[in-house]
Amino acid sequence: MSKKLRLGMIGGGKGAFIGAIHRIAAQIDSEYELVCGAFSSNPDVSLESGKELGLNPARCYASFVELFEKEQQLPENERMQVVSIVTPNHVHFEPAKLAMQSGFHVILDKPMAFSLAEAKILKSVAEETGQRFCLTHTYTGYPMVKEAKQQIAAGKLGSITKIYVEYPQGWLSKLEESGDNKQAAWRTDPSKSGKGGCLGDIGTHAFNLAEYISGLKVTQINAAINTVVEGRKLDDDATVLLKFDNGASGILFATQVAAGEENNIKIRVYGQKGGLEWQQDDANSLVMKWIDEPRQVLRTGGAYLGNFAKHNTRTPGGHPEGYLEAFANLYRNFALTIQAELKQETATEEMLDFTGVDDGVRGMAFIEQAIASGESTQKWMDFVV
Repeated sequence: MSKKLRLGMIGGGKGAFIGAIHRIAAQIDSEYELVCGAFSSNPDVSLESGKELGLNPARCYASFVELFEKEQQLPENERMQVVSIVTPNHVHFEPAKLAMQSGFHVILDKPMAFSLAEAKILKSVAEETGQRFCLTHTYTGYPMVKEAKQQIAAGKLGSITKIYVEYPQGWLSKLEESGDNKQAAWRTDPSKSGKGGCLGDIGTHAFNLAEYISGLKVTQINAAINTVVEGRKLDDDATVLLKFDNGASGILFATQVAAGEENNIKIRVYGQKGGLEWQQDDANSLVMKWIDEPRQVLRTGGAYLGNFAKHNTRTPGGHPEGYLEAFANLYRNFALTIQAELKQETATEEMLDFTGVDDGVRGMAFIEQAIASGESTQKWMDFVV
């Protein structure tokens, strides 16, 4: 049995940003070999993209439907095993559904679907087919995010009382979609993005990070949703009050009109014994804060860290573990889980530590219910999935 999993890709052709990120992430640990793809809705672009990646032209398909049909006809030891779907939101549901029904495992860019209804169907299909499903919430892949989660799970902070999570960007401070910015165009188009603009693009990351690190689940939300830039069709700014299942409260803000900001997603979690803080701009550091002791700064690569941080660290202490490595951790853990199952072995907790269908459904519920709260005079709403 070959060590590498055979990977296909839908989307991510010439000129696409996130497709290249996914391919780099898949290659870092040599767990995958890209063997095929339907890289564009334009067959010529798909073929040209595949050729540039060194693929066999016969396995550069004109559509995702053709991809699944032709790959199923290949011998089992040649056909694709995992497909990575890196298309805009409105082209998540159909290929992900068909992939699992065709016997392929799925890695899907977030958010999970165009709507909550679609996300729930995908969850049902995953359960019915038994295919593995990974949703790429990148920031959960950082070693110190995993250390933060493990510190809280071990009770180091005591009962959690308050969570602040923020994701400020500034790249949509102007009406970028009115020009030739393709990334801005589809993200601000309700026919391609869905109900959420900023909420779907980065708000879901903040929501997921809060639940992932804390181990808690949101039970109520109260949202203020804004569209700041005149002429924009979707939200570009949001502030959401949160209540969690242990009684803790939280504040989430996500904005793409904070001029001058880049991608410094940041989270602070406080408990009865102390707090912690992590931010992407200093991703190797986890700040621990105590009531009666000096604050500590834990660093990636330290021998004192827990098993989840160590499992997801590649370099000696002092060497930055960045965005691409965090992305790659999702790909690697997913691959290790599938490889364990192929060998009829039990996947470890560290291998199984990747975001999946349940996270995806909750993310879509967050988008739709935050929009509903923002439009309502009632404001506080129960968070129902």
